[in-house]
Amino acid sequence: MDRFTKRHTLEDLPFLPHGRAVALGLFDGVHAGHILVIRDMVRYAAAHNLVSCVQTFINIPKSDGSQLTTVEEKLEILTSLGVDEMLVLDYNTVKDVEAEDFITDHIMVRMGADTVFCGEDFRFGRGAAGDAAILASSGAKYGFGVIICKELIMNGRIVSSTWLRELLKQGEADMYSNLTDGRYFSYSGKVVHGKELGRQLGFPTANILIPEEKIVVKRGVYVSRITLGRQILYGVTNVGLRPTVEDADADICETYIFDFDEDIYGARIKVELISFIRPETRFGSSGELMAGVNADKLKAREVISRLMCDL
Repeated sequence: MDRFTKRHTLEDLPFLPHGRAVALGLFDGVHAGHILVIRDMVRYAAAHNLVSCVQTFINIPKSDGSQLTTVEEKLEILTSLGVDEMLVLDYNTVKDVEAEDFITDHIMVRMGADTVFCGEDFRFGRGAAGDAAILASSGAKYGFGVIICKELIMNGRIVSSTWLRELLKQGEADMYSNLTDGRYFSYSGKVVHGKELGRQLGFPTANILIPEEKIVVKRGVYVSRITLGRQILYGVTNVGLRPTVEDADADICETYIFDFDEDIYGARIKVELISFIRPETRFGSSGELMAGVNADKLKAREVISRLMCDL
């Protein structure tokens, strides 16, 4: 990929004489509804000689263990959607800004917005006093465009980040992918050392720590796809506390990669959760653990084989 979305704050956002098309919101999970807004904004920007920009937040109250996508993950997704810029606002610095001031100072002056896009449920300003209707009224008053995108309905329900969280807590990795335009939920990080019991038993694993702010999916075993550099690999991932091995204090993402036995400690990998196999289990012995792992591997290979046939 030749181009990448550039990350900015308000302080380093460059001035543009032709202005920006800006999609406003949090965009946690970047679900199918978000993607419709973003794609509309990107197309509009290209047609009107504007820079396309997606605004998001850090340090929001919801970030205590319920975040679906980190800022870095959003950057990767926005790059794939052809967005020019990602503007990251610190929630703590804007939460007390009055709605009118957010419009006149942040949107008009500092963002240099020619046209803004948002969903029907968009809220902003102190106490979330501003909404899409107020934004539209201000656009007409001050001379900038406002395009309000309708909410996306799937299976009779509005697609939302809340729904995505519910699905992950239920282990519904497949349905999560349906609501995110085919993108799987993932964990990324550097491979760290563990107890290495898997290696002793013949199935070495790659372990990554789950960031404190990121949601922990339903504990259990998943079919997974692993990105290591330019390699795409498949395997079985356990998310949880590893009760058979250690009863860990914090949840770990532990992956056995099929047909792979290289030393990748310290390497950064992305683990995508494709499908849920079973809940996390405390086995009574290493023999039972081995039997469980072998059963998981068989199920995972069946899922992967079906997935490959559908590609």
